[in-house]
Amino acid sequence: MRYMRPELENAADNIMLSTRDEENSESRASFIGRAAGLVLAGLGIATSGLGSPLASEGAPVKNNDHNAPLKRKGKRDSKIKRWDVVTIGNLSRNRYWGESDARGVRSAICTCTAVAGEGFRLVVDPSLSDADKMAAELDRRTGLKSSEITVVFITHDHGDHHAGLKHFPNARWLAGVEVAAILNKSKRYSKPIEAADKRILDAIDVIHTPGHTPNHHSLRFDCDGLSVVLAGDAVATRDFWLERRAYYNAVDAELAARIMESLATIADIIVPGHDNYFLVLPSA
Repeated sequence: MRYMRPELENAADNIMLSTRDEENSESRASFIGRAAGLVLAGLGIATSGLGSPLASEGAPVKNNDHNAPLKRKGKRDSKIKRWDVVTIGNLSRNRYWGESDARGVRSAICTCTAVAGEGFRLVVDPSLSDADKMAAELDRRTGLKSSEITVVFITHDHGDHHAGLKHFPNARWLAGVEVAAILNKSKRYSKPIEAADKRILDAIDVIHTPGHTPNHHSLRFDCDGLSVVLAGDAVATRDFWLERRAYYNAVDAELAARIMESLATIADIIVPGHDNYFLVLPSA
């Protein structure tokens, strides 16, 4: 059934964020730049610098076919120092693998991401219900212990996205206002989930991205001059993104598609809810 609340209809139109020039640094962005350079070269898009698809100091890169500028959308003065995917999620059923939406064929695991900034270590959508496995994956991907995480953010109230929340008792627990209320009402957890503002940790934007659920929120931040969106289930996987298709259980598939279009205008990188991260490439 389509979800028609007026404020949700306007949500996609309200995702407007400013961008600045990127910074040069030896980090994840350098690797992404080299990888994207190969992809963009194959698409006929000019690259500046050895292996980088993006001009240094914010200068636009021209698309050889359409002369359209291509520029990083992130700011160069970010407080985010690093981000890492902790677990790469999967869907319980995937239409792009020839599977029916009618029934699940495997257990769903969501993508969990760690973000390190000035004075905080954040985990988004802790995915594993087993404490030892959650700790092992966090250590394997970041070198951090669960006790070192200072903040956890939950994108929405579906159980696979907060399965491991209880394993971070020393952290503040955050979610959008409605999601926090739902989880607190469930009395499932030993301490309350705090309602998040539109910006958290003085570094990360909290964006209302309804469609999958009416109260879904994604996070956006800048790192190494790139704009990164931790989309949660606003984007299920890269395949769903490319078709602008909502997952089968979305409350409003049309709105979810509009949200994805809006995210494409602000993101250089999307971290979806059930897949590895990917670059947001220009339209052909």
